[in-house]
Amino acid sequence: MAKLIGLPKLSPTMEEGTLAKWAKQEGDKVSIDDLLAEVETDKATMEFRSFDKGVLLKILAPEGSVLVMDAPVAIIGKAGEDISALVAEAEAWSAGGGSEDSAPEPEAAAAPAVAAPSAPAPAVSSPAPAPAPAPAPVPSAGGRIMASPLVRRIARERSIDLARVPGTGPRGRIIKRDLDAALSGVRPRPPRRAPRAEPLSSMRRTIARRLTESKQQVPHFYLTVDIDAEPLMSARADVNQELAERGEKVSVNDLIIKAVAVALGRMPEVNASFMGDSIHYHQNVDVSVAVSVPDGLVTPVIRDADYKSVSEISREVKALAAKARDKKLMPEEMMNGTFSVSNLGMFGVEEFSAVINPPEGAILAVGTVRSEPVVRGGSVVPGKRMRMTMSCDHRVIDGALGAQWLKVLTDLLEHPIKLFL
Repeated sequence: MAKLIGLPKLSPTMEEGTLAKWAKQEGDKVSIDDLLAEVETDKATMEFRSFDKGVLLKILAPEGSVLVMDAPVAIIGKAGEDISALVAEAEAWSAGGGSEDSAPEPEAAAAPAVAAPSAPAPAVSSPAPAPAPAPAPVPSAGGRIMASPLVRRIARERSIDLARVPGTGPRGRIIKRDLDAALSGVRPRPPRRAPRAEPLSSMRRTIARRLTESKQQVPHFYLTVDIDAEPLMSARADVNQELAERGEKVSVNDLIIKAVAVALGRMPEVNASFMGDSIHYHQNVDVSVAVSVPDGLVTPVIRDADYKSVSEISREVKALAAKARDKKLMPEEMMNGTFSVSNLGMFGVEEFSAVINPPEGAILAVGTVRSEPVVRGGSVVPGKRMRMTMSCDHRVIDGALGAQWLKVLTDLLEHPIKLFL
């Protein structure tokens, strides 16, 4: 007997999914555990496998559809069965508001490292932006410059080379004002264009929701330190020299993750989460690492990071980052972290404040290593510095506790030999 197939919950945090690709087509035979489709969830692309066997009689959700849980996506049954009643049932379900349109209205999104404020910032006066550069002339398919006979005649009379004139008309067509601008040496302002709207992906929707909730519900405060990064850079060079024969390298971020894990092991009061009516002090140190992907941000977790070597952490971070970019991370690889590290130093960012990833109690934002003069032994010499900002949940971590933990972390990074003892 034919039955409606609904979209299952493919991960613990999944609230909706985008049907990215059908693996079966109408008329195909389906067995139990056959791959039916690929679904983009809030964190990764998951496999949607069949719990039934029969023939895929009808696909109800086209590729690209954004669907909530249990939304009808297909009908499976015996070949030749009458499914008109099931099709009507699916249409009634959709008409009742159970599913979302495949092109939803855009929602307010939050940046991956710094969330948008919950209220609009007061307006400030600023100079008008400079006009955007005018587009180059667009030839037609045959290589001909787009211009009317009148414009071509005026160009000949004024000895203007149309190939050098930017066109601001429709599809780059050269119009009379473009000729006037070419003679006067003033570039014409291009026509104004409407903004381009893109529907939010499942991941971007989740980022927007979770970070907005975090900034609104979690009382953040921030502690910044500026450390001597010279010993850290020297230690990294020494480690990489030893690893060269194995074709491996560790990054500054790998050393920071190790130092964070060791510091959390020494001060377990910071390795904690606010859970409504209690504070949970975690018995394991599981460090979430922010990884940028095309759709936004994911945070794979390094389990028991305090017990792993720097080279083990490095290999695991690389493997998880590769899976994240390929959308192959499993939900369990992104869940139940106890503390997060977000590093934008590779982009030249000197300092920033990150948004806490609930229910974790804190996140460390790491800036770039700066080369600048420092004072040593009463003399000004070349040095390296690095700023780090700890965002704390004040319900879990008080100012003094956060400051003491940063002192422990600073000592480890300024004396990195302690990471290998």
